[in-house]
Parts: sequence; C-alpha cells; structure tokens
Amino acid sequence: MKLRKLLAGVPLTEEEFDGGLEISSLSYDSRTLEPGALFVALPGAKMDGSRFIDQAMERGAAAVLCEHPPERPGPWLTTPDARLALALTSANWFGHPGEEMTLIAVTGTNGKTTTTCLIKEMLEQTLSVPVGLVGTNRNLVGQRELPAHRTTPESYELQRLLRIMADAGCACAVMEVSSHALIQHRTAGLTFDVGVFTNLTQDHLDYHKTMEEYRRAKGLLFAQCRRSVVNLDDEAGRWYAGHIPGPVFTYSENRAQADLTARNIRLFPGHVEFEAVTLGHIARVHLPIPGGFSIYNALAALSAGLCLELSLEQLAPALRSVHGVKGRVEVVPVPRAYTVLIDYAHSPNALENILLTARDFTAGRLICLFGCGGDRDKTKRPIMGAIARDLADLVVLTSDNPRTEEPEAIIRDIQAGMTEEGGAPVHVEPDRRRAIAWALDQGRPGDVIVLAGKGHETYQEVNGVQLPMDEREIVADWFREQDGRKDRAGNLPAAVV
Repeated sequence: MKLRKLLAGVPLTEEEFDGGLEISSLSYDSRTLEPGALFVALPGAKMDGSRFIDQAMERGAAAVLCEHPPERPGPWLTTPDARLALALTSANWFGHPGEEMTLIAVTGTNGKTTTTCLIKEMLEQTLSVPVGLVGTNRNLVGQRELPAHRTTPESYELQRLLRIMADAGCACAVMEVSSHALIQHRTAGLTFDVGVFTNLTQDHLDYHKTMEEYRRAKGLLFAQCRRSVVNLDDEAGRWYAGHIPGPVFTYSENRAQADLTARNIRLFPGHVEFEAVTLGHIARVHLPIPGGFSIYNALAALSAGLCLELSLEQLAPALRSVHGVKGRVEVVPVPRAYTVLIDYAHSPNALENILLTARDFTAGRLICLFGCGGDRDKTKRPIMGAIARDLADLVVLTSDNPRTEEPEAIIRDIQAGMTEEGGAPVHVEPDRRRAIAWALDQGRPGDVIVLAGKGHETYQEVNGVQLPMDEREIVADWFREQDGRKDRAGNLPAAVV
C-alpha cells in the first residue's frame, strides 16, 4: 500500500513525506517487524516504543511513525498521538472492515461479557446471519473461536479481527469496549450503530484515579455511536442520558419513564422471567441465567436490538435459548450435596451481585472464596472485604492474580475492611489451590461455595508469569483425591461425611 493511502486521515505534525513510498506491512512491535513495514512507536506506561526505533530500522522498517523522532535524519513521520495514528492506519490497512458490518459496542464496569454474548445469540437467531464477537472470554467469527487476550484488543488486532469477520460473511459484530481501550484510541476509526452502557461502579481507579475520570473515559464511546443505550437505574447512566448528543434509548427496572422496562420479575435458581415493556409493546422474557442482575443484561441486549429496528416480539423469544457464559455464575458439577459456583466477580459491585444471587438459592451456608488482583486499584480491597463478611456465612481469603505484589500484603488490605465485630468468620490461605481445597472440605449439604474473581481465566499471574490454574480442574482433582481416599479407606473422609 502506498504510504499516502495508509496515512489518509492521520494527523501529522509535518505534512511533507514521500507519499509514493510502498509499505509492505504495518507493525508496532519491533521484534516481529518485517522489511518494508511502517513502524508505529507507541508510548506506554512502562516502556516507550521510541526506544525501539533503531531496532525497527535494523529489521528493515521503511518508515517510522512516532511522537518523538530521533534527532537525526531518517524516514520519520511525526504525529501528536501515536495510538490514534495506529488505529487510523490500521483501519486504512485493512480496508475499513467495520463499514461492511453493523457494529454494536458495550461498555460499563460489569455485565459487558454477558450482554455481548446475549446480543450475539439474539441477533443470530432473529436475523439468521453469522455475528462476530470481540470479548474478554473469547473472540468469535460466527461459531469459529479465536483466542482473546484482553477485553478490547489493540487497534491493529481489532481491525484485523473485523476484517476476518467481514470476509467470513458476518453481517454484524458486537464487542466489549473497555475504558482503557477508549482512552488509548483502540476503537478509533470505527462508527458503532449502537453503543450500550451497562453500569459504572468502582474499579480501575489505579488507572483512572477518580470515578469522574472513569465516567469520562466510558463516555468517550458515545462520540462514536449513531445511537446510544444507557441504564437509567445507574447514576452515571442518568448523567449520560442528559449529556450525550444524538438519540438516546434508556432501559430500567425501576423507572417508568425509561424506553424499555421490566415488570413482574420472577427469580428462580436457574433462570429469570419478566415482562419487557416498550412503546406500547409487551413480551414475556425467559432468560436461562440466574440472578437479578441478569435482568439488566437482558434489558441492555433487548435495547440494542430495538435500536436496530427489530421488534420486541422478534427479540424476546430468542433469549429463551441463549447459553450462559463461562465463568459467570457457572455451576461446577460436583459429586456432593452442595453447589460450587465460579464467577468472575472482581469488583465490589460484582462481588455483591454474585453473593446476593447465590443467597437466593442457598439452603445451607454461603461460603465465599476470593482475593484481589495485584498492581490494581487498592481502594476496592477493603470494600470487597466488608461485602464478603456481611453477605457470606464463611469467607476464605486467598490470592487472585497477585502479579508483582506479595499475596499477604493484598490480603491485609482486604482485611482492613473486615475489622468490625460480627460478620462471617474468615479463613486465610494465600495459596489459591489450597484455599479451594479447604473450602470444598467445609462443604455441607445445602451449602453454596462461590469461587470469585478468576471466572473464565485458566491461569494465575505471578511476577509476570502466567501459571496454569483452572478452577474447574482444581475442583475435579480434589474430588478425585477424596474418592481415592474413600476407596482406600472404605469410607468417606471425616471432613465430608
């Protein structure tokens, strides 16, 4: 591709360059760069890509796009924002695949993964077309699964993924869009037909510093949307509704003025039911995912469909047969008379939601095992400790992804919120495998054991290394060991009799 075409629409500090230069590829990683590439040097929190310009040139880069060029002659192109430049050049390189599909974006602290999955399955059933998915758990091109490494990929990978989807015949693509991605322009160059906001609760303050900045970051999405959908029961949602330019569609459980509301809600151990009401239309919704918060996810998905000019009568029946999401209120089969749930809850609001949901069908005790991630928002740790102690009957404190922090230090931060008298007893075991084994050993008939924080993840990150850790396998291995002990001893271990 000619450099002139690749840089179309990209803001440059100096406009003079050899537009006829042929570029063979686009790269922001000097380690994998191929000769003839345009190298984009991205600034980073820990490492500035400008440090690798020499390496890129040694590997045969034809030109370099950066914010701070070397102080010597070279094929330098200067831009005020290299991340924005990467997004726009990536869109140009892959031929703007987003323009060939209907795009739906979902942002918010909680509910993004489930809501995007509901939208994908709902649209596929309603329209009988393949739909692409970009998300935390996985990326899907129709039914073909591709690995996912972060909620929203870097702009180059995102545009490449959208090109794969468009070429595979996907008529729509729905994606999770994180606040980090919006600040870092990963979705720049895309116009979303619908942008959905779920909620805003405390998280990521290590990055955004204040809730106001966090709200501002999420709100950047709406500048890229033809229509916006917001949760009117959420304070930030109400703020957005009054400040977003362009059409806004609202949903709510509690506010009659919303465009879509839920009435006659019924909660069951394995599903929820409610009546969806909008603009004189009403439809009974059966969603095979438990929990009161699942109603909000369903309302968000239905709102997106309505903004695409589909009818409530078309959309509601499709939700009856949707599937649950791995790591979200996921029931792990166990050979005992108690229940084990795995859930991704790693923010105060999410932990509260899963514990309240589990309480609805807990006949015995509610046991909560959780930790908090290292190198992330520390202020939420004592809040989550207080929530667990208030809502559970037994708390097991352990590690999540400690990253570069000491697990014991993270646990002490959590315990700072558990100092008041009363509340559930607390057991501390920094080793998550041992903590899970201990929790399972406490299980009695009718109990519910919630393993919170890891969800779909099958690893634990320690000092920059991702160590294998799938909680489903840990649970299965523990029961196999118990059964082996039973076979050898001729009866059950005393702890689980």
